[in-house]
Amino acid sequence: MISTLVVEDDPRIADAHAQFVGRVPGFVVAGTVHRGSEALDFAERHPVDLVLLDFYLPDMTGLDVCRGLRAHGQLADIIAVTSARDVQIVRSALAYGVVQYLLKPFTFAAFRDKLERYAEYRRQLVGHGRTTAQQDLDRAFGALRGSVGGPLPKGMSNQTLSSVVDALREHAPRGLTASETADRLGMARVTTRRYLEHLADQGLVTRHPRYGTQGRPEHVYHWSDPAQRPSAAPR
Repeated sequence: MISTLVVEDDPRIADAHAQFVGRVPGFVVAGTVHRGSEALDFAERHPVDLVLLDFYLPDMTGLDVCRGLRAHGQLADIIAVTSARDVQIVRSALAYGVVQYLLKPFTFAAFRDKLERYAEYRRQLVGHGRTTAQQDLDRAFGALRGSVGGPLPKGMSNQTLSSVVDALREHAPRGLTASETADRLGMARVTTRRYLEHLADQGLVTRHPRYGTQGRPEHVYHWSDPAQRPSAAPR
């Protein structure tokens, strides 16, 4: 599980972000704090994998928190969850190791997308042990920039891909065939199967044959829960 610290000055928003984290498979909330000093103290006492960091805090800026974490040898990854849009702030955040930047306000779908990209980034890195090759690094950093399932082939859209993913999640762990998914989404079976196969190729979906009474077996596609992947273990 990816241990996550929520840093947000507004208690109601902090609780909402913590609930969002709890809805994304593979993540667990380690704690919720409302001040920068509390974040530094928490990370010192309870090392975490990921920090969801607001940049407007009552006692210091988010950049100050980033500096403090690095100064104390804390290597937790940081996702900025903020309304700060100033280009200089964004550039400084990247310089201090912020791996994702999520602007307020946002939907749960956007929040989930950021966390799933980050989980895939970790999976790519951790899955190759202590050393890695260039193509592995390219895939890992590409996961941070791309959509769920990696870069999309020509003719495919992120919106349709998200609809397919949502349908698979809704029917986990039973799974869906291409025909069942197509019926639920009002799509052509051949188009639906293309999206399902793309997700399977990226390791986000598993497929198993279902044998009927006659004809060729039909594949059943199952959403692969990141929490169950061996390579998603904590660092």
